Amino acid sequence: MNGGSENWKHCTKRKKNNQEDSRMENALLELKGKLKMLYASYGSYLLVLFKFLLAFLVFEEINRLLPYVEGLDQIFVVLLASLICSIMPWNLMVFLGMGLIVGQCYGIGIEIAGFALALIVIMVILYLRFTPQDALVLLLTPVAFSFGVPCLIPIGYGLTRTPSSAISAGFGVILYYFMELVSDNASVLTGADKEEKIQNLQFLSDGLMKNQEMMVTIIAFVTVLVIVYVVRRLEVEYAWHIAVFGGGIAYMIIMAAGGIFLEATIPVVPLVAGTMVSVFVGEILEFFFFHVDYKRTERLQFEDDEYYYYVKAVPKIKDMKKTSGRKPEEVPMDSATIRNRERE
Repeated sequence: MNGGSENWKHCTKRKKNNQEDSRMENALLELKGKLKMLYASYGSYLLVLFKFLLAFLVFEEINRLLPYVEGLDQIFVVLLASLICSIMPWNLMVFLGMGLIVGQCYGIGIEIAGFALALIVIMVILYLRFTPQDALVLLLTPVAFSFGVPCLIPIGYGLTRTPSSAISAGFGVILYYFMELVSDNASVLTGADKEEKIQNLQFLSDGLMKNQEMMVTIIAFVTVLVIVYVVRRLEVEYAWHIAVFGGGIAYMIIMAAGGIFLEATIPVVPLVAGTMVSVFVGEILEFFFFHVDYKRTERLQFEDDEYYYYVKAVPKIKDMKKTSGRKPEEVPMDSATIRNRERE
């Protein structure tokens, strides 16, 4: 009797937990639906607001790292530049951000500004050649470092873009470490004479080329972004979840191992905390971009005069009240339609 009573209590408790999880998921799905409706109605205005806030954040972070020209870090200048970026193409934000970096470096010395300009020109030429659509990541990477969540960049871009984004992400890492190098040594670099200016250029070059922590971070960014991209495209259940958690674990392992073998200083607590936050944000991206119900997966078969087609159909999760017990419809498809979907 006691054993039966315990089993009944256990089943009742599990049923209550399942009901609570179901209510929570349904509430999140309703929130997702409302957000989609809001974006459908006011998408253009929300995009302008988002670009304004993002530009303001980027410019403020650059001024925080490089506060050497008083006129450039005035709130009126930052607000005006952010307003212009909100109604213009994304690349304008990138070029204004780059110009702000060069301008702030000029406050230390003309040779520092020249070095920054040369570095940025090389990056712009290469990213315009390989990944022009990922220009924004050049500025988002330094911002992610400033907030202590650098892992968010390779995880986020691995989920939503292609491995070519690793090029721009790597440039973003270099840009951040350059600004950090200038910020940490501003007192030494300021007020140099002609001979000292040449030494400053050599110092900046060595500071980047011999920065082992930066090299480890670039390797981690590229590796994690490729891992997340490859895993989330696998035809396995919960691929996006595996990609997010696998990317977070890979990032911590690479950074820790790089710190040990290259004798680079890698702070452990910020590394773990930042990675956990990045994984959490990655799960949010999964919820909005690829939220499916693997429990209701079906395997369908089609045929035409030349081929048999075996299709794995995984339904998207919508409102639980509307989709409970519903199965995906089998819609006849010709071979051309299926080939086009496979290409997509």
